[in-house]
Amino acid sequence: MNGAILHVDMTTGTHRMIDDPELFGEFLGGTAVATELLFRHGDPKGDPLAPESPVIFAIGPFSSLFPVATKTVAMFKSPLSGELGESHAGGRMAMSLHEAGIEALVITGRAEKLSYLVIENDSAELKSASTFRGQSAAATERILREAEGKSGRKVSILRIGPAGERLSPMACATVDGSRHFGRLGLGAVLGSKNLKAIVISGTRTLPLACPKEFKAVYDILYDRVVKSKEMKKYHDLGTPANVRPLSLIRGLPTRNFSQGNFEGAEAISGERFAKDFLVQHTACAHCQCGCIHMAELREEFAPYHYSTNRVSYDYELIYAMGSMLSLSSPEDILKLLLFTEKQGWDAISLGCTLAWATESFLHGVLSLDDTGGVSLSFGDCGAYLEVLERMAKGESEFYRDLEMGCAFCAKKRGGLEWAIQYGGVEPGGYMTGENFAVTCLLGVRHSHLDDNGYSIDQNLLNAPKPLEEQVRAQVKEARWRMVLNSLVICLFARGVYDEEIILQGLDALGAKWDAGKLRELAAKALLRKHEWKRLCGFDPAALVVPEKMYTVQTSTGMIDRESLQQRIHLYLEEIRR
Repeated sequence: MNGAILHVDMTTGTHRMIDDPELFGEFLGGTAVATELLFRHGDPKGDPLAPESPVIFAIGPFSSLFPVATKTVAMFKSPLSGELGESHAGGRMAMSLHEAGIEALVITGRAEKLSYLVIENDSAELKSASTFRGQSAAATERILREAEGKSGRKVSILRIGPAGERLSPMACATVDGSRHFGRLGLGAVLGSKNLKAIVISGTRTLPLACPKEFKAVYDILYDRVVKSKEMKKYHDLGTPANVRPLSLIRGLPTRNFSQGNFEGAEAISGERFAKDFLVQHTACAHCQCGCIHMAELREEFAPYHYSTNRVSYDYELIYAMGSMLSLSSPEDILKLLLFTEKQGWDAISLGCTLAWATESFLHGVLSLDDTGGVSLSFGDCGAYLEVLERMAKGESEFYRDLEMGCAFCAKKRGGLEWAIQYGGVEPGGYMTGENFAVTCLLGVRHSHLDDNGYSIDQNLLNAPKPLEEQVRAQVKEARWRMVLNSLVICLFARGVYDEEIILQGLDALGAKWDAGKLRELAAKALLRKHEWKRLCGFDPAALVVPEKMYTVQTSTGMIDRESLQQRIHLYLEEIRR
């Protein structure tokens, strides 16, 4: 990799291209490079929404070359957690950056007016987006694809919805048809820069260092992807295949983590969605899997008149808008997801915040005066749709608060003990036990994708292991994902890419890495992320688990306070070894 970094200053509308092969030679690409660029250009003590706070996008050496290397990494300071912000998205963005010859994009500053950024090869131009204000992410893409794709060139379009314009810390950014930088508030950071959208295209073809060796590695990976049992799962039912199995082991969060089994699991299972609602499989650019599942939602808006919308769904979305809210109707879940998509909210954060509001209302912490007359109860889709509409309008202080996430709401209004969040971040859909709690507490993004904590918990049901061994396995996986996320590979293919094939792939691209250097990168990248978090004020000694989580049964039983503290101590020791 040449280490081509495009810097864009939104304030002045200027750009410059810098080559930094040494940075990429040491940190490979993707998440590790983006972290180093965050150290260079960001202020850990600064305001995430200040003009000088950077947004960084990065791809890796495998991007758009090897199968399922489809992701782009976004790095920023999170307005939701106040610390490290990192999110990954698929679509066509990685391929467009690759075709433009850009390996990292650094955006700083704030445009005077709402704008969108057009990048073609190494040129960048700011254009007015004043007519897009308040437009949904979907509408913005339709307009821009027609306006900027007239030349016939293939473009990738990243954009925010109205939630990002309102600087909601749970606002996401949508890429192409239905992929998202979902977590930690990237949409708000882009909104703070008056950046409604980014359109990326390129016409460059980069030469291969060793074509024959490249093809040999490619063929092995291709064969693994199309014949892998795990990848077949992602294509057929996708992650919604997890709904029923997790409910059976009490691992499916239900009614705001009150229990782990949902009586409506069968009704919202992957099998049910596929049988009655699935209309299309799609794939990210250069992916042979096709894991994106699109459902059709048909709604009557007048007698014998119907609107039809296609809505993407996956396990996390079904958990957030289904079992968490006690909704067992796929139609209800899709209605909430469609509204969420148009506004540009992160569905996980939003679902957890709605669940907190519901439990707070049932406990009397919130009143009808707070909600403006809306009576909240689990299972009431109509009430939730009303809440979303009022949030979109910013109807009152309460509804504006809901856009800030459940940690903010609970600190201001009460109900902190049942506000399910870790470090300000609402968790993914796993109620499996202590290993997953450690993931949420100590993972660099507080994300279920930081390591394999939920898998370790589930494996304990069949083969109990000593606590120390569990922690070592968790840290080992956290490090390994630094490698995968630096290449940048979709984590659905984590079973396809082992160390041997990765080294062969790097060698075929002319990058001289060995196993020792790869493992050194893994350990260093993880430590650098924790260093940034500490500079932001993250303090492991101040970690708080929602009190409710000590009172409910998980897949592996009750969470024990002393055991959890021991795990935290061992984890922090292990990452420094």
